[in-house]
Amino acid sequence: QKIWGYPAFRPLQEEIVDSVIYGHDTLAILPTGGGKSICFQVPGLALDGITLVISPLIALMQDQVNQLEQRGIRAALISSGLSYREIDIALDNARFGNTKFLYTSPERLKSDLFIERFKRMNVGLIVVDEAHCISEWGHDFRPSYRDIAEIRAYHPNTPIIAVTASATHKVKEDIVSKLALKQPKEFAGSLERKNVLYSLHNAENKMQRVLEHCQKHPDETGIVYCQTRRSVKEVVTQLRAHKIPAGIYHGGMSSEDRRYMLEEWMQDRLKIMVATNAFGMGIDKPDVRFVLHYELPNNLEAYYQEAGRAGRDGNPSQAIGYWNDRDISLMEDRLEAQYP
Repeated sequence: QKIWGYPAFRPLQEEIVDSVIYGHDTLAILPTGGGKSICFQVPGLALDGITLVISPLIALMQDQVNQLEQRGIRAALISSGLSYREIDIALDNARFGNTKFLYTSPERLKSDLFIERFKRMNVGLIVVDEAHCISEWGHDFRPSYRDIAEIRAYHPNTPIIAVTASATHKVKEDIVSKLALKQPKEFAGSLERKNVLYSLHNAENKMQRVLEHCQKHPDETGIVYCQTRRSVKEVVTQLRAHKIPAGIYHGGMSSEDRRYMLEEWMQDRLKIMVATNAFGMGIDKPDVRFVLHYELPNNLEAYYQEAGRAGRDGNPSQAIGYWNDRDISLMEDRLEAQYP
């Protein structure tokens, strides 16, 4: 109440917080918008010592650090953008100062400087955010996640909490074994998002349908997902030709261009973003009213993640997918190429 201003926990949050505070290794699967950060920030504050948060994206971490600092909680981020001296100071503050949360990416955990300081820190909690990244069956595999368990040896009695928005049975098993969780308590919220209306349409002219939807909802924020950069460019060209200001986002763009586009969209200067799945983790804009799939991803988990960017504020939103027979054969080809 005092720090976050909430009078009560959301479903499952309290049980997860209790599990962590009582020292249990914990796996929490909460749908997007289910308040995952509260589940480790509250126990992190309550426990003695520092909380180490391991997360895959700098933007995501920076955002959480800013939010904690705004609430008067000391937090720091160690990223590749810092000089050796800056990292040195941040680690010293984590050890001797009053830093409460230290954020870093899994790649940083391998550095000798980090390991030496980490050994001497008073660590109350280790958090693995976006934990599905540890599994090659997850939709966003990061090999460096596989090595996180190694740092556990330096603080064997410190509890670990692994959090993610979606995990299939196989991914769950991977998280538990690869992080060497000890008799973890597992919590899984319902993945149903009651405010999002899902629909799929067989459409011969998909471009026309996307265009019509955007024209009918000119004041709403939306995302149009495509599978290829080529499709992204085609859709953007069509939208702009019809005077619909649309942004573009894919893995082939420079990080400056991507940052610029994201900023324009976050600030509502552009209502619509046309993107590949590179526009993914850490995209946390609450008022996205629709997510259109010009092309559908290969698997249900990726679809759930992408569609789940709609309606994080809890207001009615739509996730609409378009498909035709050609898409199905293309998807079969993609799957065959991916899994010989």
